[in-house]
Amino acid sequence: MVDANASIPAVLRATARCNPDAPAVCFTDRTVSFAEIDQASDAIAASLAEHGIEKGDPVALYCINSDAFAIIYTGIIKAGAVVVPVNLLLNLKEISYILQDAKAKALFYHQAFADSVAAFRDGIDSLAFCVSVGVEQGYDPRFEDFWQNQAAPPSLDIDPMQDLAAILYTSGTTGHPKGAMLTHRNLLSNSCSVVAAMQLEEGDVILVVLPMFHAFAATVGMLTPLLHGLSFAPVARFDPAGLSATIGAVGATVFLGVPSMYNVLLRLPEEQLAQWSSVRFGVSGGAAMPVAVMQQFEERFGIPIYEGDGPTECSPVTCVNPVGGVTKPASVGLPVPEVEIEIFDDAGKQLPVAEIGELCVRGPNVMKGDWNLPEATAESFFGEWLRTGDLGYKDDEGYLFMVDRNKDMIIVNGMNVYPRMVEEVLYQHPAIIEAAVVGESNARHGEVPIAHVVLQEGADVTAAEVRAYCLENLGRHQVPRRVVLRPSLPKNAAGKILKRELRREGELARGVDIL
Repeated sequence: MVDANASIPAVLRATARCNPDAPAVCFTDRTVSFAEIDQASDAIAASLAEHGIEKGDPVALYCINSDAFAIIYTGIIKAGAVVVPVNLLLNLKEISYILQDAKAKALFYHQAFADSVAAFRDGIDSLAFCVSVGVEQGYDPRFEDFWQNQAAPPSLDIDPMQDLAAILYTSGTTGHPKGAMLTHRNLLSNSCSVVAAMQLEEGDVILVVLPMFHAFAATVGMLTPLLHGLSFAPVARFDPAGLSATIGAVGATVFLGVPSMYNVLLRLPEEQLAQWSSVRFGVSGGAAMPVAVMQQFEERFGIPIYEGDGPTECSPVTCVNPVGGVTKPASVGLPVPEVEIEIFDDAGKQLPVAEIGELCVRGPNVMKGDWNLPEATAESFFGEWLRTGDLGYKDDEGYLFMVDRNKDMIIVNGMNVYPRMVEEVLYQHPAIIEAAVVGESNARHGEVPIAHVVLQEGADVTAAEVRAYCLENLGRHQVPRRVVLRPSLPKNAAGKILKRELRREGELARGVDIL
């Protein structure tokens, strides 16, 4: 039993002592045991200390999904430092901002990003040194000193409640990203909640193709198995055929994905489905799962999907449909153990069952605050309750239903239009495989909904026909003013549709505007 009030290094070492020879990470053609992970991360910690990294110093990690990512991540934390994962898809200006804002003292980076690091490293005043690691070709010689260090890691007095383990920068819909400060207890308690809610058990192997710099993959896919004696298999990129082969090779039992991944996987050839036979269930998070996509996946693969949710600021898991229990389509389930969720209005008043308001969270998983932003931190809370910015409601059994992000809601002639409700209708159209609805300013109506859709290959459907379908299935104020047919939708590294990019677009190709 893991002590949720301990420090992450203490639990990592205890887990390694109990499972020294058990496989911890399965990456490409190699398997790393818990003892090897423990030894290698101790070497990283000792080397960081020798190079002047002290308790509380931020250290950045710019690396693909791999065993090296896990070793460096945990080594940074064992050094008493604070890991700052870097989004691999950010441009150099955005990366520079994050490293400067965090005041990163050191940077570990995969050799594939060497040119990028060379371009920005001299502009980061706080950086004392950078260390490269090459995963596919074996570890870079410059990394060997860190990897092979036989010295003892620093002995630290860690306060799990107060000391930071990670700063995770959110993507930021407006302005600069903010760094969520997560303590040892935040992450450790959330891993315990995940194990209980997902009923993870000895022998489980979690397949991690979601990027490990992202909160969902880092906590559920990497930290949870490392802290609780399970295994995980990191995959560097999302390729359905290669992913399926990896699942078959390692006998993965749990698959973590976002809705767009499940949608793409529906197109796998029939002969590859057998490779998924070991998977007990899939988990979906990061964005609303269209009911039609969930039903199609479960029917074709014979694997249940449990939808859940949680923001980075909550470490991140707050709720999930109960594994093995009653699931409700379009619901993100029940609060995970130790976490409370209530619905509040704009004034901070708790709302009754079935009323739509902002989802607010309280529990040991809630962040310490936003890095260097005390005013923003204060605005993010109603007392002890973190304001998630998500709109939703509870039913009479306590199940949570997400309506939309607060900022995504569209107000048409004073009436609220929730994009997810429109998207659910669009996904029911047999020719549509992806849909996203955003608001656009309008002089007459205030705002109007605009639908961006991707059609099945070869589908002979016009934008006007899609809009006519909406007219048959939605209220007049909910019907998209314009339908834009697109070859694809913009997504981030986690596969989440980037609505902010859609809003930024000017003249829309292949659109039809029907007044």
